[in-house]
Amino acid sequence: MPDDITPSMTGPSNEDLTRRLTQARYPRSNSYDVRWVIENQMGPNALWLLEWLAPALGLDTLRPCARVLDLGCGRAMTSVFLAREYDVQVTAADLWVKPDENAKRIAEAGFADRVLPVHTEAHDLPFAEGSFDAIVSIDAYQYFGTNDLYLPTLTRLLKPGGRIGVVVPAMREEIEGVEPPAHLKQWWQPDFWCFHSADWWRRHWTRGGAVEVETADWQPDGWKDWLLWCDVIAEESPEEFHRTMARDVGEMVRADQGRSLGFVRLVGRRK
Repeated sequence: MPDDITPSMTGPSNEDLTRRLTQARYPRSNSYDVRWVIENQMGPNALWLLEWLAPALGLDTLRPCARVLDLGCGRAMTSVFLAREYDVQVTAADLWVKPDENAKRIAEAGFADRVLPVHTEAHDLPFAEGSFDAIVSIDAYQYFGTNDLYLPTLTRLLKPGGRIGVVVPAMREEIEGVEPPAHLKQWWQPDFWCFHSADWWRRHWTRGGAVEVETADWQPDGWKDWLLWCDVIAEESPEEFHRTMARDVGEMVRADQGRSLGFVRLVGRRK
């Protein structure tokens, strides 16, 4: 097990952070060095969200040597997690993080033989039909997947019977009208309109006919994990941009208290 992603207990700060972030419902994520996760985050805790998603995908999908596309992988934490925890072969695709940067991070973690970083845009994926056993997307799909025509195009990359699984920030209930909930209005950004309910996502995936929707559910108390992570990032991230963003998002999530905001996971099987 590579030293750089296993728990670092060299000082009180790391010990305190490890205790603070250890969650019984995320036993796999607990084994990763908190500093490594903090330094490579780009939003909510992607390892927690992926660990919540994985059981819905099933071990028959995340089986050893399966080919998995990690779409919108960011700094490839989720790709390393998939390779380490499930012994799958991962294509780590992202638009904003250069593949050379991810290749270095992946190699340092010890998974250069199982994770291939690729620079690509979600609407221009350079892969053949039936290339993957599974497609995974954590805290990214909401930015490019709300168009009715997108899922049928994406799922052609799956083998018949292959699964796509995503986790997205979401609304507990779909917003009616053109205004956000009053208690969220001061923090609301235009890109938050891509947050939808589990029912909306189920309908969206079902009506295209590309997949059979197997899971579309709301994460119980997901807002609490989100708030805890925002508080930690606001205090501990080495990047000022991420500290500022975490403070703003944390204020919004704290004001909401789970009334509206949280996470939805979706799993669909290609017919």
